[in-house]
Amino acid sequence: MNLALVHSRARSGVRAPAVRVEVHLGGGLPSMSIVGLPEAAVREAKDRVRAAIQCARFEFPQRRITVNLAPADLPKDGGRYDLAIALGILAASGQIPLDALGECEFLGELGLTGELRAVDGVLPAALAAAAAGRRLIVPAGNGAEAALASRVEARTGRTLLEVCGQLAGRQTLPLAQAVPLQHAPGPDLRDVRGQAQARRALEIAAAGAHHLLLIGPPGCGKTLLASRLPGLLPEASEDEALETAAVASVAGRADGRGLDPARWRERPFRAPHHTASAVALIGGGADPRPGEVSLAHHGVLFLDELPEWERRALEVLREPLESGTVTVSRAARSAEFPARFQLVAAMNPCPCGWAGDSSGRCRCAEEAIRRYRARISGPLLDRIDLHLEVPRLPPAQLRPDQPEGESSACVRERVLAARERQHARAGQPNARLDQAQTETHCRLTARDQALLERAVEGLQLSARSLHRILRVARTIADLAGSESIATAHLTEAIGYRRGERGSAHAPQAA
Repeated sequence: MNLALVHSRARSGVRAPAVRVEVHLGGGLPSMSIVGLPEAAVREAKDRVRAAIQCARFEFPQRRITVNLAPADLPKDGGRYDLAIALGILAASGQIPLDALGECEFLGELGLTGELRAVDGVLPAALAAAAAGRRLIVPAGNGAEAALASRVEARTGRTLLEVCGQLAGRQTLPLAQAVPLQHAPGPDLRDVRGQAQARRALEIAAAGAHHLLLIGPPGCGKTLLASRLPGLLPEASEDEALETAAVASVAGRADGRGLDPARWRERPFRAPHHTASAVALIGGGADPRPGEVSLAHHGVLFLDELPEWERRALEVLREPLESGTVTVSRAARSAEFPARFQLVAAMNPCPCGWAGDSSGRCRCAEEAIRRYRARISGPLLDRIDLHLEVPRLPPAQLRPDQPEGESSACVRERVLAARERQHARAGQPNARLDQAQTETHCRLTARDQALLERAVEGLQLSARSLHRILRVARTIADLAGSESIATAHLTEAIGYRRGERGSAHAPQAA
């Protein structure tokens, strides 16, 4: 038999489309060609495969070898096809059984010695192999990641020779084993002194999955508060955790952003520096990779020093804040990544940071304050549900002997109760209600409706802001255990939008 077919998987966004590795041995001068839209790393596989086969003491066929990676219109990149190509050559030349290849899928890069090296995107491939009803063989370095897909039989090998032994029935490769989960305690809300209103806003944000903007002078605790939000959120479901882990899996191993199998159930907390580019935030590159908004999927994205970010970088956040997805389009291909994150942003009220502080130390001119706050566009601010001014605390409230506030565990109990009400009512957090659901589940009395309309008119808010006020009010009512939105819930929700125009346009007295 001069033809062999081996199953593998490509990487396209967070998907793992099937790839058929077809190997044909023909007559003519000895040569090897790879077709099927291979990129440079795939074309170089012929040299890695030749050396690996010879080091494993197999015979490399001295014939015309054609390797076709189908479908031909799907770009192929990386060294993930090395193992499948080598096995196809050995099967087509009769050195390993051909029948054993049909029920398995293979991923792995080959070293010149025949060693199997780990590759990116194994978790999406494992999930896809489970859906196709095939087993998966991966390098030992990817075993813990492949084991997260509990519905697939994944086995690991260290060398090409071991995989060939499995296919020939001479040995059995070990099953992929998951590593024990690590539950490192995160930052606790108990550490936050004072700031009762900020703690309240953080609880509302956690209960309804609302976006939050913290405005205050340096050292008032904005970063401290933001880092406590993940500890208030409900534990991610298995499906949510797998989605997040799949994004981390395809993000890449070289830059340290890849998946940690020991902590895959944790909600991510991403805090990129304000010098990050739009591509770093949204994702991209010639070979599209996920950005920070996707790495924060089902978790928290914290942007500190918001006015210091490039305007273009901030503007790319608009669409994922609404849709929960990111599509990165390039001339040759496009990729879609999930980006259902919760945004927490922080900023100073003016260039020096002290506008509005009781100390009166701010000397910024009104025009300078206006320009500083105008760096954040109105449409972006419109998409942030809660706007809160965080004041500087007096030194007396920072003493170690001051009573501690509620712990994250106590607040989390109320958050979980509110989330249960929301899922029982609409199947999702309040922040993700569409317009029809908002009108159904956030009804007001005639008196409260008039109050809301006056507030929207007085603050010059948009229709989007009006709906976000209603959703926040619904969350406040859920925290209170109320079936309907009361006037107190609505007025509190309106209070979280009062700083919207002021924070972006109108300077406050310094």
